[in-house]
Amino acid sequence: MTTPIRNLPRRMPGWAKALTAIVLVLVVLFAGLRLSVVPGLKDLFGTETQDRSGPALLTSIQDISRYEAASGNFQVVVDLEKDVKLLPDAIRGTRTLYVGAGTVDAHVDLGKVEEDDVTVDGDRTSATLRLPHALLGEPALDPERSYAVSKQRGLLDRLGDLFSDNPNGEQAVQKLAARHIGAAAKDSELKARAESNTTAMLQGLLHSLGFEEVRVTYGPEQE
Repeated sequence: MTTPIRNLPRRMPGWAKALTAIVLVLVVLFAGLRLSVVPGLKDLFGTETQDRSGPALLTSIQDISRYEAASGNFQVVVDLEKDVKLLPDAIRGTRTLYVGAGTVDAHVDLGKVEEDDVTVDGDRTSATLRLPHALLGEPALDPERSYAVSKQRGLLDRLGDLFSDNPNGEQAVQKLAARHIGAAAKDSELKARAESNTTAMLQGLLHSLGFEEVRVTYGPEQE
């Protein structure tokens, strides 16, 4: 009487285990990307957002003597691409298309007006004012109107995002958008409009105080 010998299960080769692990990583990666791309799928997991921020604290107060005379609205499309030498874009590299919208204010600093910059005649019917030229403020991006149109990232960049504290960071394109908006503001008529508005404001104010003639000039360009 003979007893049949059962076939022992074959061990999986090492290369097969490695290939299986890679496939599992790719499946998890692209599943996560799919959840972030297809709207509505995240809601299946019942995610919720809780704001546990502390109260805002007042750290300082500064007196402002400048007259905010004009504000410009700007929009720029930023196309930022970062490549790595000797590696194809599909492996390592990023390209972000970003629409940045923001404002730049122009002001005249009335606090720098000295006593000899104001001349009034004896009858108090004529006045001459010499003011500093208008200056531009820092560009301020509007988060409600700024957004990323598209993001292209290589495989290694996507894997790195999984372990990053800020996987969707847009600091680079935001800084570049603000820089372009600031440059556009310098080339615009924003400062001229601010000086014109300041002149009209002061003339209207002094006319209401009884001055018949009000002349406003602007001094040397400031840094």
